[in-house]
Amino acid sequence: MNCSVAQTLEVVGEWWTMLIIRDCFLGVTRFDDFHQRLGISRNILADRLEHLVERGVVVRVPYQEHPVRFDYRLTDKGRDLWLVLTAMRQWGDRWEAAEGPPVIIEHRVCGHETTVVPCCSSCGERLDARSVRAMAGPGSRSRPADEILPPARPA
Repeated sequence: MNCSVAQTLEVVGEWWTMLIIRDCFLGVTRFDDFHQRLGISRNILADRLEHLVERGVVVRVPYQEHPVRFDYRLTDKGRDLWLVLTAMRQWGDRWEAAEGPPVIIEHRVCGHETTVVPCCSSCGERLDARSVRAMAGPGSRSRPADEILPPARPA
């Protein structure tokens, strides 16, 4: 499918995969630590980590020779999933965390609790679904822009 969302889901759309990536961002790097934290079966964990390695999201870094053992570390491609994970966390905090957010984010520079707010890279204005429209991009397969998404309805 010629859709970046569908292509992303091919890489990270499976339940355990995003939880493994979340733990990578929290500093978990070793197989046994993922296994213990997630309660995932060893064979599924091995399969998911192999998938992430094959897709270039994490890289194996040996830390022991006999037997050979690896750390799993995020690549640049993997670190670029931070915004995706953050958007999911913020949505969950708003709509599914009845007792409040289990994790808060602090901006290291100013020391304040923060949330990520999408804004236009050109003018800086805040973005939401009603303030943008989808248009055919360079990877589009010849469909007119009007067929991709109808114009947004006024609020």
